[in-house]
Amino acid sequence: MNSTYELYYHQQEEQHWWFKARREIVFNLIQKMRLPHEAAILDVGCSGGPLMLALRATGYQNLTGIDVSESGIELARQRGLANVSVMDGSNLAFADKSFDLLIASDVLEHIENEEAALREWVRVLRPGGTLLVFVPAHSYLWSQHDEINHHFRRYSAQHLRTVLRTAGLRIERLSYWNNFLYFPTAVFRSVQRQLPTHAEREPVADFHHFPAIFDKAVLQWLRFENKLLQHVDVPFGVSLFSVAHRPS
Repeated sequence: MNSTYELYYHQQEEQHWWFKARREIVFNLIQKMRLPHEAAILDVGCSGGPLMLALRATGYQNLTGIDVSESGIELARQRGLANVSVMDGSNLAFADKSFDLLIASDVLEHIENEEAALREWVRVLRPGGTLLVFVPAHSYLWSQHDEINHHFRRYSAQHLRTVLRTAGLRIERLSYWNNFLYFPTAVFRSVQRQLPTHAEREPVADFHHFPAIFDKAVLQWLRFENKLLQHVDVPFGVSLFSVAHRPS
């Protein structure tokens, strides 16, 4: 991640509607798993720890977080999260079969060797353990946002399904997320690529400031979609997620 953008990212992750909505769908999916509160949970790419704090508030105590960002881990510690450390998500310093759940929200696209990362994630999962993974969707939505975040790829459903199965995981769910903004995003990024100065501009991220009424409206719609995703999968969206298990 661009170092200047990294600070901005940590400032945004608490309040921006996109971070809020994604964190809530991840939280909802975990709640639906009905894990016992003593379950061992690893948050890969925990950043400043907002998801870990939400899980801790509902009774989960056996929480571990890692991130490559030193500033993110320092922020997590300032927020009272002790079991967090700077670590490469594709080279984990944990024993085999250590965790019941591994969460990787928008992490896999940052790792060049996705196969090696998934092998590591499966290694540290206990038999029957769960991987919850979110990734950005569709290569044709590639933009400056991906560049400034140092992404290696965006995913199709088939690509994600293939790499998860190759890693030995059994897929329970695979669905797109954020379908509300899919068509506006596709149009905007198509137009953006056609602009003559596109290649000359400094890359910028998508986390812009909008009027409060817009932020509230988008967040409410995504919360509606989050509730819908408790029951059904959706066929298109800006992001993609999967719930998969290491076989018992």
